[in-house]
Amino acid sequence: GEPIRVLVTGAAGQIAYSLLYSIAKGDVFGKDQPLILVLLDITPVMTVLDGIVMELQDCALPLLREVIPTDKEEVAFKDLDIAILVGSMPRKEGMERKDLLQANAKIFKSQGAALDKYAKKTVKVVVVGNPANTNCLIASKSAPSIPKENFSCLTRLDHNRAKSQIALKLGVSANDVKNVIIWGNHSSTQYPDVTHAKVNVKGKEVGVYEAIKDDSWLKGDFILTVQQRGAAVIKARKLSSAMSAAKAICDHVRDIWFGTPAGEFVSMGVISDGNSYSVPEDLLYSFPVVIKDKTWKFVEGLAINDFSREKMNLTAKELMEEKETAVQFLSSA
Repeated sequence: GEPIRVLVTGAAGQIAYSLLYSIAKGDVFGKDQPLILVLLDITPVMTVLDGIVMELQDCALPLLREVIPTDKEEVAFKDLDIAILVGSMPRKEGMERKDLLQANAKIFKSQGAALDKYAKKTVKVVVVGNPANTNCLIASKSAPSIPKENFSCLTRLDHNRAKSQIALKLGVSANDVKNVIIWGNHSSTQYPDVTHAKVNVKGKEVGVYEAIKDDSWLKGDFILTVQQRGAAVIKARKLSSAMSAAKAICDHVRDIWFGTPAGEFVSMGVISDGNSYSVPEDLLYSFPVVIKDKTWKFVEGLAINDFSREKMNLTAKELMEEKETAVQFLSSA
């Protein structure tokens, strides 16, 4: 078949180092889909990219037709089928969140404009670089000719963290847990919700609340652990999550490409327009979705209790503030 063009930005970084091999060997787009990998990063790390290109060549992967390292947006964004935007300005010591928002608003405005100008109109865009939700919204707003629904941001890592915490607590496999939800922002205000989650215990599917029988843990430590897991990894490893982030990106993109399994939904940050959960419009907010034919739909009709509503509103409020800050930077830029 024809190769697809896949862009990874921040390609000299840690997450990309774990991600590129998985994509190139067929874990994401299937074992019979040839691909061209385009690697974008900033000029000072181009020699690092050369080394990564050598390594990808040395893997001798049958699906990998070509690897294109570049520091130029017009090369990187040309004719793309999928763009995985990993690169962003990381938070440095002493930086406030609004400084981070300002630095990234500029990057994602520029990359959104490049997508608009050079990529296919059918391109699927996945934003990983933080603050991911707001970066994604800015990229989408800067690419008016590409449907808003084609943009999503990664909350699958949080989703996977929630699944694995439940699995560990019950002594089952992560595969036995399904339909956890991450609502809202990929930040410490996100709400990991297991009200609708199911777990397979000894061949029988039961609700997570029923299986765990410890509401105070589910409403307390469980939520905090998932919300603060990224910080815990940094504290222990002195580096941010890379292996687990790369795995989550693979899961997220594979589901966009091949759809979600029957009876299961996943979490991803998508445009909130037309949702039935009273989340304000025009936010990039994480919802439960099902995907078919490369198109996502909100999971409808889930009952929302008062505990959940309060948490969902809190993270929406943070996203509205972030959006406001970012939009101010953009209009003054």
